[in-house]
Amino acid sequence: MLLFRWLILLLLLAAVVSFSFFIATGQPRFKRYGLKILKWTLIAAFGFFAVLIMERVA
Repeated sequence: MLLFRWLILLLLLAAVVSFSFFIATGQPRFKRYGLKILKWTLIAAFGFFAVLIMERVA
């Protein structure tokens, strides 16, 4: 559980760093990287909360 929380936090941090590189350099590849990282982070977070909800229900 703790490992998963740290993983989500680090992925969000990586997305922020990627977006800040995009702002600093203006290169669209950093924006694409940031959006991909953010998308997979949100998918992982929704999966995490789905597991927590299923544990409560069962």
